[in-house]
Amino acid sequence: MALIQGLADLHTHTTASDGMQSPAENVGMAKAAGLAAVAVTDHDTVAGVDEAIREGKRLGVTVVPGVEVSTVADGTDIHILGYYTNNDDNKWLARLASLRGTRDRRNEMIVEKLNELGLSVSMDEVLAAAHHGNAKQMQQSDGNSIGRPHIAAVLLRKGFVTSMKEAFDRYLATGALAYVNPPRITPFEAVDWIREAGGTSVIAHPGLYANDKIVQEIISYGVQGIEVFHSDHGQEEEIRYARLAEDKNLIATGGSDFHGSRQGIVFHGAIGSRTVGTEVLKQLEPSWRRERYDA
Repeated sequence: MALIQGLADLHTHTTASDGMQSPAENVGMAKAAGLAAVAVTDHDTVAGVDEAIREGKRLGVTVVPGVEVSTVADGTDIHILGYYTNNDDNKWLARLASLRGTRDRRNEMIVEKLNELGLSVSMDEVLAAAHHGNAKQMQQSDGNSIGRPHIAAVLLRKGFVTSMKEAFDRYLATGALAYVNPPRITPFEAVDWIREAGGTSVIAHPGLYANDKIVQEIISYGVQGIEVFHSDHGQEEEIRYARLAEDKNLIATGGSDFHGSRQGIVFHGAIGSRTVGTEVLKQLEPSWRRERYDA
């Protein structure tokens, strides 16, 4: 893989899930930030990857195909990043579709709880928020993923909250009034799924879980990397997870977890605010892919 030496942001979201910018726009922002590479890692979907790759070729930015898989362990949401999966694999795509089905059920359950709390919110409004006002088009968009930020946007638009942060703190975050957590796959299953799809698995933002015991269990199970650098990690956490990566011979990755700007606030960080060197891409890219595309 011919790579321009430089920096890579390996965690960004687009309109294919709960980001505010299109895949092409993310690549353009990476170019503007001076990055050599950027990953598209939408929740439970690879629908934005092809568009990003096309734009990356046009702009001279390496696009890393990725995904962020939603799982649960010990009652905690755990996310596993997958890089360089074979996105022509029908079994892999069907598995991601099943995860989006679970996400859809969760959204419906949240809306039901909000209605029980006296907040008039409908799934049509959530769909419209997810596709900037065009619910019909969102329903017809194959492979897109809808999440809590879209529900929060409806709460904000209708005046039930004054900020996205309030929407999460009061209603949508873990333990909040409308929070629900339907059965999902485990992080161990996600590691298996990513491996079987030919990809490389990485624990996303471990510092957010406040549960290093489960992080250690996922490492012992066979995850290949850990996201050391993240917008919500402090210096102490970055040092701790960098040491863990070295001790366990894991790939140390990093990324902004960019979701776009709402009310002038960037979630979680701007593209390029957390990066690693592009040499990490060679560690992430599996041999089958190098042989296929470098031949």
